[in-house]
Parts: sequence; structure tokens; C-alpha cells
Amino acid sequence: QVQLVESGGGLVQAGGSLSVSCVASGTIFVRVATMGWYRQAPGKQRDLVATITSGGYTNYTDSVKGRFAISRDTSKNMVYLQMNSLKPEDTAVYYCYLNLRRMDYWGKGTLVTVSS
Repeated sequence: QVQLVESGGGLVQAGGSLSVSCVASGTIFVRVATMGWYRQAPGKQRDLVATITSGGYTNYTDSVKGRFAISRDTSKNMVYLQMNSLKPEDTAVYYCYLNLRRMDYWGKGTLVTVSS
């Protein structure tokens, strides 16, 4: 059973930086999986933030391009999201995501709050 556990997050002022991390366990195939981050703001649907493939190809939603950076450490089964120049509209629960063999797996989420 694949498990994803997020860490990081918290409260930061607008313009500040924050990072979140996620460790995957329960499968030896993490290194070939696509991993990423989604977020869900209050009252809104869960939306893509960024993904990274096993080959290191990255994809970002337009609103975070140039501000956020996704990376992964295959040896540690971890994925990271560095968030810079944060805005109040980035406030959301951030969920770690893993796709393996057409199956989606999710962490429980970590809250990021950006104050104005």
C-alpha cells in the first residue's frame, strides 16, 4: 500500500517563502512514478500545482510558474515544493500526489497559509 506523508507548510507573510516535503513508502517503484503537488483552497476544488516525472520533466500550473519549484530525491523517495513570492491566494491545503501504473495516490495534506 503506497503511503504519502507531507511535512512543512505553516503560516507565512505575503512575499515570503516556504517549502513542503513528501516522503513515499510502500512500494519499491517510487523512482519510476510521477509525483507532484495539488492544492485545495477553502470552498474550491483540488487543483494541480506541479508535477515531476521519473525523468525529471516538470509541469507547473500557470499561476505558480517562476515562483514555485518542484524537485525530487529518488534515493530518498521524496518530492519537494519550494514556494517563493507567496501570495494570499496560494493559501490552501497542499496534497502530495503519486501516479504509478495509472493509479493515483494522495497524502493527507498540509496547510499553507499566506497572510496579507
